[in-house]
Amino acid sequence: MESLIYSFFAGISTVLGAIIALLFRAPGNKTLAALLGFAGGIMLAISFFDLLPEALEFGTMAVVVVGFLVGVGLMYALDMLIPHAHISSDEKVEVENGRNVLTSSKGTSTPFAAGGTNLTSSAASKASSKGNNSFANANSSILAPDNKILRTGFLIFLGIAIHNLPEGLAIGAGLEASPELGMYIAIAIGLHNIPEGIAVAGPLRAGGLSVIKVLFLTLLAGLMAPVGAAIGLLFFGISPLFVAGGLAFASGAMVYIVHDELIPQAHSLHSHIAIGGLMTGLLLGFILTA
Repeated sequence: MESLIYSFFAGISTVLGAIIALLFRAPGNKTLAALLGFAGGIMLAISFFDLLPEALEFGTMAVVVVGFLVGVGLMYALDMLIPHAHISSDEKVEVENGRNVLTSSKGTSTPFAAGGTNLTSSAASKASSKGNNSFANANSSILAPDNKILRTGFLIFLGIAIHNLPEGLAIGAGLEASPELGMYIAIAIGLHNIPEGIAVAGPLRAGGLSVIKVLFLTLLAGLMAPVGAAIGLLFFGISPLFVAGGLAFASGAMVYIVHDELIPQAHSLHSHIAIGGLMTGLLLGFILTA
């Protein structure tokens, strides 16, 4: 039950990010760089200083290595197959794999610039021209069958929702080792879910969805974390080897996310602040897991 509660709160931090995007101007580059770097540092510290040693206590080295590689492999597969967002500035998200699945109503590919989709274009720019830079007042009249911004938002939502499944599993695996470890993992995942909420809320709102629908979709994406935790509960009680494999899997998944997404995103926003956030997170993670 604890894993479901922890993963629930970690997941719904996506909604917190959406609220920030809807009510206020998106956080600046320095703030996002610090947050992403800090979350990445904590996740790395937990992965290497706690998850892998705990996994060895429950199983053999072979199980740990295989579990770690499976975690990395699954996140790589999701990265290659599922459209998702990278924040590249306070007004822009980068969409990966959007070209493969974003099609117009006639079935043709929807072109996206290599640099990503600018959230202040189209509807959002209309709101800005009236003196309001927040996403909350984006003009909903642009909603149409060929709305590229709205489709972008839905695809980002899909990517985040699927990403949250292994993250929930990581929280469940951590709790199997100790309540403290599960809580630390939940906090780290919750921190990095806030920018994801910002990323998905922007295009959904700019694409014409109401505030209620945007909040509902971000909540739905966040609730995939407790679904992942529930899946973990079904397996972790079978054998200690499953616990060992789950802990190593969680470590591999988190290390991949940090190196593929959090660190590059943080450095693209503000390199030095990203380094400071990463070092702070690493030290704090080491202190907490010592």
